[in-house]
Amino acid sequence: MNQKTYVLLFLFSLQLLYSQKKTFNIPDSLKHKSYNYLDDRIYELRGDSSRASIYLYTYLAKAKKENNWKEILNGYQSILHESPINLRLVYADSMIYAAKTSKQNDLIGSAYLSKGIAFYWKNDIQHALDNFIKANQYISRSNDQYLIFKVKYNIANIKVYLGFYDEAIALLSETTAHFKNEDERPYLNSLHLLGLCYNRIGDYGSCTETNNIGIAESERLHKLEMKPYFLHSEGVNQFFQNNYHIAIDNLNEALKVIGKSTDSGTIAIANFYIGKSFWQLKKYDQALGYFKKVDSIYNKSGYIDPYLRETYELLIKYYKTKNDLNAQLYSIDQLLKADNYLNESYKYLVTRIHKEYDTSELIHQKDEINAQFMREKQHVTMFIVAVVILFTTSFVLTFKYFRNRRFYKKKFDELMVQLNNEHSNIPKNKTNKEPILEISPETAATILRQLEKFEKDKKFLEKDLTLSKIAGMFNSNPKYLSTIIGYHREKTFNKYINDLKIDHLISLLKTDKKIRKYSNGALADIAGFSSTQRFAHAFLARTEMPTSFFIEEIKKKN
Repeated sequence: MNQKTYVLLFLFSLQLLYSQKKTFNIPDSLKHKSYNYLDDRIYELRGDSSRASIYLYTYLAKAKKENNWKEILNGYQSILHESPINLRLVYADSMIYAAKTSKQNDLIGSAYLSKGIAFYWKNDIQHALDNFIKANQYISRSNDQYLIFKVKYNIANIKVYLGFYDEAIALLSETTAHFKNEDERPYLNSLHLLGLCYNRIGDYGSCTETNNIGIAESERLHKLEMKPYFLHSEGVNQFFQNNYHIAIDNLNEALKVIGKSTDSGTIAIANFYIGKSFWQLKKYDQALGYFKKVDSIYNKSGYIDPYLRETYELLIKYYKTKNDLNAQLYSIDQLLKADNYLNESYKYLVTRIHKEYDTSELIHQKDEINAQFMREKQHVTMFIVAVVILFTTSFVLTFKYFRNRRFYKKKFDELMVQLNNEHSNIPKNKTNKEPILEISPETAATILRQLEKFEKDKKFLEKDLTLSKIAGMFNSNPKYLSTIIGYHREKTFNKYINDLKIDHLISLLKTDKKIRKYSNGALADIAGFSSTQRFAHAFLARTEMPTSFFIEEIKKKN
């Protein structure tokens, strides 16, 4: 609630207190002023309740002092029009109390009429109609033609609200004819409502004719504040005739004036039909802005009618094309909320309005969107987990890669130093060791000489060498050969053969640029390995680095 509303509530609470205790004193400057004078001041200051309040209080106090029941009711009615909606029923009840005290049928009927209008402003149609019927019961017993036709106009308004347009047209034809020469504003109001009814029953020609009469009469009677309402009505009428550009022009022209008022319902309808016109012209992005204005008015004032509900159906369609799940969900919630209200307030009219989305379909769509949100949330979670795993794996692999390269570089440098210090590929025999007890010195010496010749002649490059095969070449036995290799070369047989092959290949790689370009398979063949896998394993065991790294470093070194 804003500050202005608080001020109004405070002022009218004071007035309510006055009406009960009669403590208000009329200022000297207004003591001898007529009702017409006070009424003119109230009219001039309409909408500015704080400034109008002195005249409103004076009018009512003067009427009570004179015990003038008709003017007492007029005083309450003026206060009712200026008061906040939630206080209007209070003043309507005060009118009924005063009217019943007067025992005058026309005043009692007028008071019930005002209460019905107060309920209508609150969109409480059932109670509004109840009070209009009560008003008619009293007014029909009087001869006040103005009130008789005012009741008819308000009942017609209710019938329009409920969608009974043919019945409303019959009543409005009567009120238009009566008020034409009696009262300007009720006459123009009747014309305006009559045009709306013609539009609703599809008689667009009669609607245009009525609107043109209304515009001309507004100018003739100098009631130019009504002209925008007839332009508004004609704009809606042109929409239904598929004249979308004319509809947009008329409604925009009407909004120049109506848009500055507090008539939220008429403003919402104008924006809705401008939006729908752009939608029909396939200018969906332009339509969106006007539909959002309708939604904004609904949020602020709570105004919605069965025709405006389509706003949310169109918004759902629009946001579907944009795959905007949040906006879809919001529009579905708004439509469900609007339908809940409309089903209570427009029980008769709602059944006659085409609805593309019923409640069960909307709830189903809402559940689908929420499920999609959950799926997307799961996908996002899975994506984040995957990214984390990928990043962690990448980090670990990168770390290992650089760590291994540092390790390989260290081993490469050590290997180069070792190779540079060696004068031959044949390691020295362990002559200073104690003789092997189970082998005679002569036999051991013979096998060692044969090993040296084997290494010198590069017999180790032969593929698929075995301990038995070499023992046969030496005319020895495998056990003696294995023992001699283990004792003097300090290696197992397989490592002894593999290291000889690898050391030979290393010598070639250091000196022959062509060989550096060979694949592992070709290198394995040169070194006498029966498979690439055995070669790679042997190279790594001898050098503690992959072949590719060794060749890369040899290239750099050279």
